Amino acid sequence: MDFARSAKAQDYHQRLTDFMTEFVFPAEHSYDQYRLEAGRDDHTVPPVVEELKKLAKDRGLWNLFLPSESGLTNLEYSPLAELSGWSMELAPEALNCAAPDTGNMETLHLFATEQQSKDWLEPLLNGEIRSAFAMTEPAVASSDARNIETTMLRDGGDYVINGRKWWTSGANDPRCKILIVMGRTNPDAASHQQQSMILVPIDTPGVNILRSLPVFGWQDQHGHAEIVFDNVRVPASNLLGEEGGGFAIAQARLGPGRIHHCMRAIGVAERALALMVDRVNKRIAFGKPLAEQGVVQQQVALSRNEIDQARLLCEKAAWTIDQHGNKEARNQVAMIKAVAPQMACNVLDRAIQVHGGAGVTDDFPLARLYGWHRAMRLFDGPDEVHMRSIARAELGREKSALAAAVTK
Repeated sequence: MDFARSAKAQDYHQRLTDFMTEFVFPAEHSYDQYRLEAGRDDHTVPPVVEELKKLAKDRGLWNLFLPSESGLTNLEYSPLAELSGWSMELAPEALNCAAPDTGNMETLHLFATEQQSKDWLEPLLNGEIRSAFAMTEPAVASSDARNIETTMLRDGGDYVINGRKWWTSGANDPRCKILIVMGRTNPDAASHQQQSMILVPIDTPGVNILRSLPVFGWQDQHGHAEIVFDNVRVPASNLLGEEGGGFAIAQARLGPGRIHHCMRAIGVAERALALMVDRVNKRIAFGKPLAEQGVVQQQVALSRNEIDQARLLCEKAAWTIDQHGNKEARNQVAMIKAVAPQMACNVLDRAIQVHGGAGVTDDFPLARLYGWHRAMRLFDGPDEVHMRSIARAELGREKSALAAAVTK
């Protein structure tokens, strides 16, 4: 395994670093002020986002997540996604690399028909619209997708959709034009062939957005929507892939999406550590800087260890995807998805602690980032599901010669 950056990746890294320091970080105040003045229930995009998107596109820092567009491997993209994590609310969208659009674009790239791509993938790749992914439901444990109850029943040339979804991230944004909805098309099929995915324009009659769910009291600009689908009728031509292929599409979608979240989480943790180091060097307690207190040094060292460990595991997962495909990388992706959010929470919690009362206010981004990464331990599969997958793989692994020798 070789995780060294290629010349191409190094060039992107330098250009993106410059973009972050020159444009993104200075724009954060404008973004926050707009959101504060607009109010928590206003999901319109702050104008500075569109300004940053134009700057990023002009500089060739656009759609970096998708190999077919950028020419970057997953391993080459990893440090770039990490850089974007330093400004999690602004940078990913400025680069057109924000969830859930990235996962939806990957899904459309893999499974959309020519017409579906023209209608939805092209405007998403151009950053003209946004999208959302409707899978999770409030009435069932959606960590087991076989529980999904929303129905999508064929009626002549249409499918009729009925059900309730929530955590449909992005659907409250006025720019959101399309939903990818997962539902049950055939309850009599084998358990992993009952579900399908279909494209639903958000303005289709019967799509009722009830509210946006806050995360620890914080309302995301794009929103996390609860949606009722009441006899929503869409053409059968809106089906993604084949009927009964929902599980396969979900796995193809969630694999890259999970690792991209983890890449960004490492950048978030790096920012938290940078804030921690700055704080402990400036604050005096008991006659000396916090940085000279042994317990604080321990927290700084633990944070550096955990960040670098997570980065190496993330790079290994990215390398495995590049070399052997998503299926062969599934265990590595499960590992980093279980590790990265917990690591980010650990580092953020330590940073909050050394900031004292300031750490839990909006004067610093730490509390908000902590809330998001605590939620990350649930979305795209909770920690327990990933740990179960890792354990099953380990328990089913053929013994190595060494293991066989010591367990005779």
